[in-house]
Amino acid sequence: MTKKLLIIAFTGLSCTMAFAADLYVRNGGAGGAYPTVSTAITAASDGDRIIIQPKANGEAYVENLIINKSLTLVSETNYAKYIIQGNVSINPATGRTVTISNLSSGYYGIYNVEATFPIGTGRTFINIVNCDLHNVLTDKVNFTTNISGCTISGNLKFSHGRCTANKAQSIAVVATQDNSPIGSDIEVYGNVSKSFISNSQANYNFKFSNNFCAGIYIYNIKPGSSNEITNNTIYNPSPADMGPLYVNLGNNINLGNILMMNNAASFVVGGTNACIQNKSTSVSITASYNVFTNTFVTEGNMTQSDNSGSMNLNFDNVAYTLTGMNVNAGNPGIKYTDLDLTRNDAGHYGGSNSWANYWPANNDNKPQVNYLSTPRSITSGTFNMSGSGFSK
Repeated sequence: MTKKLLIIAFTGLSCTMAFAADLYVRNGGAGGAYPTVSTAITAASDGDRIIIQPKANGEAYVENLIINKSLTLVSETNYAKYIIQGNVSINPATGRTVTISNLSSGYYGIYNVEATFPIGTGRTFINIVNCDLHNVLTDKVNFTTNISGCTISGNLKFSHGRCTANKAQSIAVVATQDNSPIGSDIEVYGNVSKSFISNSQANYNFKFSNNFCAGIYIYNIKPGSSNEITNNTIYNPSPADMGPLYVNLGNNINLGNILMMNNAASFVVGGTNACIQNKSTSVSITASYNVFTNTFVTEGNMTQSDNSGSMNLNFDNVAYTLTGMNVNAGNPGIKYTDLDLTRNDAGHYGGSNSWANYWPANNDNKPQVNYLSTPRSITSGTFNMSGSGFSK
């Protein structure tokens, strides 16, 4: 007899890191610290941590930063952010890892955290957590960006990596021709995008899950890939030319698969009344257990089952909530069950990657899990689980 083990809870997550040296930055160089972040970067070596004192009264360090080493930037004061009035540019190098925590761009809306154009091959890793920023533009060749718990007043553009629990104007996975590809997928989980989430990347599989946005648009896929758009909530109160789930590869003819499942959507009919649009004959779409307030209409080639239209759903794009007939409307399979072990709820709270894993993003300044991957059931073999988190 086959026994099934249901994963009920994940009780702990911890991580310790050792740094080569700690360099302090304080206003005016108080206590022998460095007076600016730039001077600390110049003095630092690979693997060092730069600990930055937030200035009083919301004052900023007025400087552009060029990070050309593997460094970690953190705040000296728990739960408080330091302000940089300037661009933060990260230069590439093989194996370079840059981690930025608790950075704020303040009220200065013209500055970006950005990757510079690479020279040669080799991958650079950028980790950005618990920051308030204007634009994040790490959409360059051979960059992996892991970003979590950030508020971005402008746009988030990256080329590969993991994006969880962020709030941005838009989120775009941008096309690059990586010459040092990495084996992991692109993962976009539990985010708010006030407009769209899109993919134009053809080097990696992608997984878009449990996001709240106004549309999901796919402009390219990896040849032979299997991709997932699952348990997202899509709400657009303005007329649009594209359906809420839209695929159009244009002149690209890459063959690949996209699973669209357990999504909940409502939109105002503009250029189309289609809930799902597939403009590309090379893309195979499997759509199931999606629910819409609109009449269920599709355009283009796809395999579909158990989708529903004209559903009574209530969306709140301020509190980011969804209620109504999405409850227990998702796939009934055990691998899709909700955190309370009931049938999957269509929309961003459904399934094991539930929105509730990530929000509220600043929960009483407690440490936050920014990624968790566990199987819902085990019938045989090895139990593999991975997770990560960060402190504020």
